[in-house]
Amino acid sequence: MSSDVVASGDYPPRGAAVAGFRTLPRFGVPAWLRSSALLGLVVPVALLALWSVAAERHWMSSQVLPTPALVWQTAGELLADNLLSNLAISLQRLLFGFTLAALAGGFLGGAMGLSRRVEAAIYPTFIALVQVPTLAWIPFLMMVLGLGEALKIVVIIKAVVTPVVIYTHVGVRDVDPKLLEATRILRLGFFRRLGSVILPAALPAFLTGLRLGLAQGWTSLVAVELLASSEGIGFLMVWGRQLFQLDVVFVCILVIGIVGLVMDRGLNVVDRAAVRWPRPALAEHRTARGGYRLLSWLFPAGLLAAWAAASASGAISPTMLPSPAAVLSVLGHGLADGSFESAMGLSLQRAFIGLALGAGSGFVVGLAMGLNRPLDRLFNGTLAALRLVAIFAWIPLLTAWVGLGEASKITFVAIASFFPMQLAAYRGVATLSPHLIEASWTLRLGGIDRLRCLVLPGIAPSVFAGLRLALLQCWIGTMGAEYFMPSGGGIGSLMIGAQQMFRTDVVLAAMVMIGVVAALLNAIGSRIEARATRWRSA
Repeated sequence: MSSDVVASGDYPPRGAAVAGFRTLPRFGVPAWLRSSALLGLVVPVALLALWSVAAERHWMSSQVLPTPALVWQTAGELLADNLLSNLAISLQRLLFGFTLAALAGGFLGGAMGLSRRVEAAIYPTFIALVQVPTLAWIPFLMMVLGLGEALKIVVIIKAVVTPVVIYTHVGVRDVDPKLLEATRILRLGFFRRLGSVILPAALPAFLTGLRLGLAQGWTSLVAVELLASSEGIGFLMVWGRQLFQLDVVFVCILVIGIVGLVMDRGLNVVDRAAVRWPRPALAEHRTARGGYRLLSWLFPAGLLAAWAAASASGAISPTMLPSPAAVLSVLGHGLADGSFESAMGLSLQRAFIGLALGAGSGFVVGLAMGLNRPLDRLFNGTLAALRLVAIFAWIPLLTAWVGLGEASKITFVAIASFFPMQLAAYRGVATLSPHLIEASWTLRLGGIDRLRCLVLPGIAPSVFAGLRLALLQCWIGTMGAEYFMPSGGGIGSLMIGAQQMFRTDVVLAAMVMIGVVAALLNAIGSRIEARATRWRSA
């Protein structure tokens, strides 16, 4: 807010909402349009008009940028031909994998939340495996499972089960102790306590995990169908891209976005219908007790022992599943000759450049939208629609427009990291405490001081949460860019090359390295967040 507004004495009433921050300049928007829902149509209409003009005046080749009329015509033809059948195949895969992952994730997360022993035994290993993105598992799964339906289902399960387990675990673990105390006073049995108190209290967290898991499953399915499929909506996109029929690609992107919107809104309806009681503002976090450290080593040790025994017995071909010693040997040789280090260095360089561009612009856009209502109404609907399109659906279009070089890779990584940070900054401003707003008016702070002293510290927790998610997305985007645009090196290109040569040991060694680097990045991010928000524990 500018200082001249503060000087005028136009202060909001006591208890003003976040709208107190949203008084930045209006950029000349007429009052009738600023206060109307019509403002949300300006950006999509302008983009459609620009698209029409660019296509009609041949600013780009008609093969690269088809006209809106051609895309509309192609949509009708595909609806009458094979669009619905391919979409049905993709949705069938998603439904099957999502159902299995929801059941398994709910059971595993609930078991860890209920039992400290189970949590200590399984959770550290689970988190270690989670550090390897779903996309990094695809080359290994291709060699083990082939290119059939099992590959798609397992990829979906891996993508969905992670958020379901994490959120269910937290929801069950952090049930209000007062409720548990009441069940003990009433002497309720375990199953009565589970059905009447624990599961209802954990249901909101479980549903949140389902929503995130469904989005990740849909994105991962599109990715694996782009890589290895002869049917499905991802295959239809690849077919259109190979024939340079980008009108088909446009139609598929539209369909993927609509399906994502319908699924997200559907689970939102289920959430509202299932959870009819007030949700606590903040769950109480119960830290794990000591005494179970030995259990945290038993499970991974058992997995390694089973892996080594299976390799030594000859029941599984060493080409298919090399021994742990062979994988460590390959990793050591790759680090010694610099091949793994150089590949990882290229990937990290792309990831950080894309993160700086994408997350940086996302922070600025989200902050501006949060502080200014006209900008919010102008861009919110369009960005929400674009956010629901599975990120890998943009790959065929991006490669056709930008090519397969570094610019295309970095652009894709930037797109992947833009939306998490934009949404985090926007929601951070929207949920600012009214007390901060009242304090800013009382202290007569100018716009810059208000932003620096109150807004940015107030949204720091949300921004750091968004930065973590943006870092994860940019890492996934880097893997995807190197899979689909294999020229130029990188750890993803190394894995795809090893998969084509059926070098399972190289793929597994690269997965180990990816997991270690991801864990280090997560630890560094946690340390930076703790230092930047020390005032929270002051």
